Amino acid sequence: MRTLYVTDLDGTLLDTHDRISPESLRILNGLIERGLPFTYATARSLESASVVTRGLHMTMPVVVYNGAFIVEPGTGKRLSSLFFTAEEAGYVKRVLQGAGISPLVYAYVDQVERVSWDTTRENEGIKAYLAKRRGDRRLRPLQGAGGLYDGEVFYYTCIGEKEEMARIQAIFARDVRLRCTMQQELYRPEYWCEIMPCKATKAEAIKTLKHLWEFDRVISFGDAINDIPMFELSDACYAVENAVPGLKKAATGIVEGNDRDGVAKWLQEHAEF
Repeated sequence: MRTLYVTDLDGTLLDTHDRISPESLRILNGLIERGLPFTYATARSLESASVVTRGLHMTMPVVVYNGAFIVEPGTGKRLSSLFFTAEEAGYVKRVLQGAGISPLVYAYVDQVERVSWDTTRENEGIKAYLAKRRGDRRLRPLQGAGGLYDGEVFYYTCIGEKEEMARIQAIFARDVRLRCTMQQELYRPEYWCEIMPCKATKAEAIKTLKHLWEFDRVISFGDAINDIPMFELSDACYAVENAVPGLKKAATGIVEGNDRDGVAKWLQEHAEF
C-alpha cells in the first residue's frame, strides 16, 4: 500500500514565526531522503511557499493556491491549472464592485503570473499582506482600479472586517460555479474571503496527484476549516493541537502543535515507506 503524506503549511507545518523549525527540517529532509512521499497543500503561491519552506528538500509536486495549481517546486512548471471563465470572472467583478470591495486579483497577465491591487484602496490587512511579500516578483501595484481585473484570473482575495467579508461570502456561496472560503487571518484581526473556481480545492488537487502517482492512500495534516475537504478525501487525517475546533472534530487524531514540530514528529514515528 503506497501512502501519500500531505500537510498544510500555515498554522500546521509552519510555526508562529512563519517558518519550518530546524528540528522539523532535520526530520523531514531525512525522511524525504529515505523516499517518503511527502508534499504540501497550501493557499499560498509557489513564490510565497518557497520562502517559508526554504531548506526543505521537496521532490514531489506541490499544491498551491488552495488547489488551483499543482506545480513542480524546483522549476515552477504547472502540472494542473484552473482558471475562471470570462463569464465567471465578470460576475465576480460585478459583485465586488457593487459591494465596494477592492480585492487582490491573481492572474496571468501577458503570460506572467501577477498579483494586482489598487494602491489607493489599501486597508491594514492588505498592507500586512504586502509587508510579508516585499520583493515578490508577482506584485503589480495599480494607481486606481484600471487594469485590476486584467488577464486570465484564477484567484481573488478580499481582506477586511468580518461582517463585510461575510456579506460577500454569502453571495458567492450561492453560485455553484465558484468556491468561496472565509476565515480569520492567522495572528491578525482581519478576515479573508477567497474566491476560486469551483474545482479549485486541495482535495481535488490531491486526488489528481494520487491518481497520477498511483498512490493507494492519503494521510493529511491541517489546522483550519479550509482543510476539511482534504480531510474528507484522506484515509487518515490529523489536526495539530492549535487547530480550530471544527477541524479537530473531523480528524482521525490530534498531533502536537505547530510550535512543537507535531507533523514532523508524527511522520518520524508512524510514516511507512
